Amino acid sequence: MIYSKVIGIGSFIPERTLTNDELCRIVDTSDEWITSRTGIKERRIAEEGLTTSDIAASAAKKAIKLSGLNPEDIELILVGTITPDMIFPSTSCIVQEKLGLKNAAAFDISAGCSGFIYSLSVADNFIKTGKYKNVLVIGADLLSRITDYTDRTTCVLFGDGGGAVVLTANTENTRGVLSTHMHSEGGHDEILMLRGGGSLMPASLESVNNREHYIKMKGSELFRYAVNYLKAVAEEAIKFNNLKAEDIDLFVPHQANIRIIEATAKKLNFPMERVFVNVEKYGNTSSGSIPIALDEAYRSGRLKEGNLVLIDAIGAGLTWASSIIRW
Repeated sequence: MIYSKVIGIGSFIPERTLTNDELCRIVDTSDEWITSRTGIKERRIAEEGLTTSDIAASAAKKAIKLSGLNPEDIELILVGTITPDMIFPSTSCIVQEKLGLKNAAAFDISAGCSGFIYSLSVADNFIKTGKYKNVLVIGADLLSRITDYTDRTTCVLFGDGGGAVVLTANTENTRGVLSTHMHSEGGHDEILMLRGGGSLMPASLESVNNREHYIKMKGSELFRYAVNYLKAVAEEAIKFNNLKAEDIDLFVPHQANIRIIEATAKKLNFPMERVFVNVEKYGNTSSGSIPIALDEAYRSGRLKEGNLVLIDAIGAGLTWASSIIRW
């Protein structure tokens, strides 16, 4: 058997911080309202000129350095994102050029906030088939660029950032990705979408005036799906690997909303001390959420070699996914 092992990790967060108090001067809201409903105190906002590929490349550079590999060793680049630099070429190809990864194939994966786990699953399966040995997996988004700062129901939630891992082929099952699990359910466009800019609604003066190039979300409806689907896909991963909830050393869920995180953990009987949370600092960074959290958990010592870590996420589509990794 061939397994995929994590040998490098890195993340990148923009410097600028947008606090709840600052948002209160932009829209009719309050720090108490935002914190009580989301758990978010601040989020990072990319400076003008900074792109998704810049964030992805910066995170990837750190992950590659930690892995000990050379740029020419990377054979595949996967970027999970919903905010590509442009419709084409892919952000992964731009990252390839920025990092000089000349021997790699590259493509993007769009699965909303599940994008990193979807990308991880694709990488894991390519490695298991023997097609590639070393794969760079990135999750990165600049949600501030598609956030409507006149809509208080969405602008309080989102931030910018990204993270990356390097996977390598491993013949021992003592460390690595134990399994990945992906699901989708179309027909929920109205819950979470960005309508403008595609073939359905090409950019026009009318689409811009109607603010169709920003995130539209029905939060209360999404919440109900999120908790149930995140619980189910986490249990699927645990059962598949013949584990119990108490066997998991750290649960790192998508950092969307503290209420979703707490409700999911409660349904899974995970005590919050075994759940990694950093949503208060960064908000929802979509595909960047989980790799940022994994990197922070690793560098702070909460995620140690040999630990079993469970990750799961839900995103537009709807899509949802999970994975268990022996770190």
